Amino acid sequence: MSLRFEGPDGPFEMTPIRCLVAGWTGRDPAKVAHHIEELAAIGVAPPSTTPLYYRVPASLASQQPAYEVLSGETGGEAEPVILDDGARLWLTLGSDHTDRGLEAASVAHSKAVCPKPLATGAWALDDVAARLDGLVLTSEISTDGHGWDLYQEDSLAAMLPLAELASGAPGARAGMLGAGTVLFCGTVPAKGGVRPTPFFRARLSDPGTGREIALAYHITELPVIA
Repeated sequence: MSLRFEGPDGPFEMTPIRCLVAGWTGRDPAKVAHHIEELAAIGVAPPSTTPLYYRVPASLASQQPAYEVLSGETGGEAEPVILDDGARLWLTLGSDHTDRGLEAASVAHSKAVCPKPLATGAWALDDVAARLDGLVLTSEISTDGHGWDLYQEDSLAAMLPLAELASGAPGARAGMLGAGTVLFCGTVPAKGGVRPTPFFRARLSDPGTGREIALAYHITELPVIA
């Protein structure tokens, strides 16, 4: 399915053929190690290496405002996302929606069973490369779509440099990811810990220009019939 984005100079389309989700992408090694220990305490296996690139079905990348899931334990995480349309790299905003209940059994499976919502706005990565660390990632959550709580807020300086993440991705070559690749680049910590997020909205803000990319969606839990 082709996705349509609005760039500064007009719209463009790309068809995802590969979707990667980078995990354990914090810039401070001590904080990454502490997070690994926290998750290990609740049964989540430590990563084999950091950062780690999970492969999920490309069909999960979507721009819909609503999704259906089978679990009441799923939640979103705001992430910068790099797109390769075959000609250049773009920066947009996405949510690595994940099944938190399944995470203890398999992080890879927990990511692969949930949608990967994407915003419709995008910036040419080259245009913001010099100020990436100053971009701010923010998300809010709600149980009913009315009252909202701040869930995440930090600059991209808290994460590994996006150029480093892109160059380390499987299949990356000569500064490109491979045509049709969508790379979720990791996230910043959730305030109060990760939890289910039936209504989710996020922003990627550029304080230097006042521009922002926004994303919003909600999920519906389907009944599990035995």
